[in-house]
Amino acid sequence: MTAAPSSIAPPSRPLTRSDYKTLSLSALGGALEFYDFIIFVFFAAVVGKLFFPADMPEWLRLMQTFGIFAAGYLARPLGGIIMAHFGDLLGRKKMFTLSIFMMAVPTLIMGLLPTYAQIGIFAPILLLLMRVIQGAAIGGEVPGAWVFVSEHVPGRNVGYACGTLTCGLTSGILLGSLMATAINSIYTPAEVSDYAWRIPFLIGGVFGLASVYLRRWLHETPVFAELQQRKALAAEVPLRTVLRDHRGAVAISMLLTWLLSAGIIVVILMTPTILQTLYGFTPKQSLQANSLAIVFLSLGCIGSGALADRFGAGKVFVFGSLALLATSWTLFHSLHAHPDWLFPLYAVTGLSVGVIGAVPYVMVKAFPAVVRFSGLSFSYNVAYAIFGGLTPMAVTLLMKSNPMGPAYYVAAICVIGFLCGVYLMAKKR
Repeated sequence: MTAAPSSIAPPSRPLTRSDYKTLSLSALGGALEFYDFIIFVFFAAVVGKLFFPADMPEWLRLMQTFGIFAAGYLARPLGGIIMAHFGDLLGRKKMFTLSIFMMAVPTLIMGLLPTYAQIGIFAPILLLLMRVIQGAAIGGEVPGAWVFVSEHVPGRNVGYACGTLTCGLTSGILLGSLMATAINSIYTPAEVSDYAWRIPFLIGGVFGLASVYLRRWLHETPVFAELQQRKALAAEVPLRTVLRDHRGAVAISMLLTWLLSAGIIVVILMTPTILQTLYGFTPKQSLQANSLAIVFLSLGCIGSGALADRFGAGKVFVFGSLALLATSWTLFHSLHAHPDWLFPLYAVTGLSVGVIGAVPYVMVKAFPAVVRFSGLSFSYNVAYAIFGGLTPMAVTLLMKSNPMGPAYYVAAICVIGFLCGVYLMAKKR
């Protein structure tokens, strides 16, 4: 195997209009794709009643509905690894476009599916199939997007590019939350159950297909084009090279993915429910505060990426992990006595979660270009499948014994993030 270039892109030139166009289209597509993936959870209760037998116990129906949601996560590693394999051999752009197509079409179909009352057992089976395809798509989209933008921009702007892309992905969660709020505000519960639940899926599918068209204007990355021209593509299965020669890069990437998944799942996705069940906030208050936190998270992702470019990822994780530990602990510890602090505390905590914007910077730097897509995709998707699946259960078990369980879990992961930062500083990264 021919050695890959050490740099990701020429470091000397400034960002051009073409670079900003690439970043904008990539971030927009990422936001819409993540919206398509996450919108299911906002309508899980309605979907469960429509796609499973009416006489099924409520707890079992909800468990099976969330099981279908979880199937998307379980499909991520396989889809990501396969798409990364071809991304390293055939080109980043082809897989980058394929991933959003694989997300948009199932989302559109989900908005058109007949219910259990209409086609019986085939309704949940088709829903599960669409969810699996979505999972495979998101498994290729996230790593592929990070690799794509990092190989387009100058080396000194890789952190900013990856942070901007991550901002787009987190904005997709905000879009889903705002859409769910709008649908439930405009329509009555009966109308939502009758037909309005389909609207977010149909809109997501249509905009996803529009993103497929927009990605036609993107070009193959200069790094891959150079490898192709020099006939320096992987001489064997890229993943085999990753597992044999880059185990250290895989380990640090998986640990940082644990930090990323904990920040998103606990602080962003689980906290609204925790605010309602443990602290007595109304759904409206918790969702409004959550939306504010996501806005600050998105800004924090861009900031962390830019800081990684300037000061190195190690320092960002050392100080960012400490900030996340302090703010998340204060959030969960103070709200019983000071419920009026909810919005500012949640906003600052969301900003601190933005440290995850520096995670892809480390990962794209950790692997050589010839196997970058495969290395990043394997590390990220396998770690997210493991930790993303275990985190809700671990936090729930901790909460049984102590209401501060979420804070304990986040604090423990912040220690891991801090140690990763120390390691990266020692390596001068």
